[in-house]
Amino acid sequence: MFRLMRDRRVLLSAAAILVLLAIALWPETVDVDVSSVTRGTLTVTVNEEGRTRVRDRFVVSAPVAGRVLRLDVEPGDAVRRGDVVARLQPGMSPLIDARTLAEARAAVQSARAAFGRAEAEQRRADAALAHAERESQRTRGLVDAGALPAQELEARQTEARVAREAATAAAFAVRAASADVDQAAARLAAPSGPRDGAVVTVRAPINGVILRRLHESETMVPAGEPLVEIGDPTQLEVVVDLLSTDAARVRQGAPALLEVWRGEPPLGGRVRRVEPSGFTKVSALGVEEQRVNVILDLDPRFGEDEIVLGDAYRVDVGIVVLEVRDAVLVPASALFRDGNRWAVYEVRDGRARRTFVDIGAQTARDAEIVSGIAAHAQVVVHPGERVVDGVRVRAAG
Repeated sequence: MFRLMRDRRVLLSAAAILVLLAIALWPETVDVDVSSVTRGTLTVTVNEEGRTRVRDRFVVSAPVAGRVLRLDVEPGDAVRRGDVVARLQPGMSPLIDARTLAEARAAVQSARAAFGRAEAEQRRADAALAHAERESQRTRGLVDAGALPAQELEARQTEARVAREAATAAAFAVRAASADVDQAAARLAAPSGPRDGAVVTVRAPINGVILRRLHESETMVPAGEPLVEIGDPTQLEVVVDLLSTDAARVRQGAPALLEVWRGEPPLGGRVRRVEPSGFTKVSALGVEEQRVNVILDLDPRFGEDEIVLGDAYRVDVGIVVLEVRDAVLVPASALFRDGNRWAVYEVRDGRARRTFVDIGAQTARDAEIVSGIAAHAQVVVHPGERVVDGVRVRAAG
């Protein structure tokens, strides 16, 4: 009896050991995330931040120098063509200090002295020319009579030509000096236009809205100083500066998507122009980059949307540079490099099978499969170190 019980315990212990060994040696099953290979359209875009701007912007400037009175218009005010947007009191006298006035007067005196010196040089050159021509005539007579060799006549004629060129240069110098006198005197001339104390009104050239007011309080301004900017904020375009390597892939008329804020449907747009010249821009990391401005038109239905945009608003722009229809698509997170080739782990019969693939166009989300795997296959996304060829896998969740 005791011997039978002992043998039974030995058998049970051996069975338990065998079970533990079987569990330890049983192939491990790895939980993985699985996705399907689909067929659809792959859209490749160039993404960058852009800004809106009014398409036709009018900068209203001061027509004369003087004091601009306080501007009554505010940014956002609607104006019609001919409305008064600014008032100025002309007058240059407050803009010229005593030092500038003294320098202008000294410049006039210097220009007049240079003019007098140029006239004296012209008179000397004319006298030298007359003398050289007389010498040439006398030498010609002596050569004809046989008293002098022909070389003497050639020398006198050469001197006459040199004197003639000198006289011509002196005449041009007089004309230049006279122009310098007029230019210096113009700095001292009284400004033309309305008399001091009169008020000049500056009017809006178009119907629109005040976009910016560049001066608020009274101040002295020179002629041509910008005062206000006027435009139609409903006529917007989008400017996005792309790296030149990306801009080379963009074509006129290409569609674009503009995201104003996350969570809202994007606006539609289309490329109107890729500017022919680039410019250098320093990035936030201090790297010089060649950039190119790309101009986009908003979708004509923009005005019907509830989204409100204004001048110089930031938008996220995605410009379509390639569209592949009816493509076999695999999640980009399923791809990994194996040597010099791309590969995925395809799930077949509960196991991960390494499958080499050839890819075409690629985005941050999906990649086009040219060959190697068919649509509707199951692949492992984000494969970790535990996923190897032939390992048992189970879809997580």
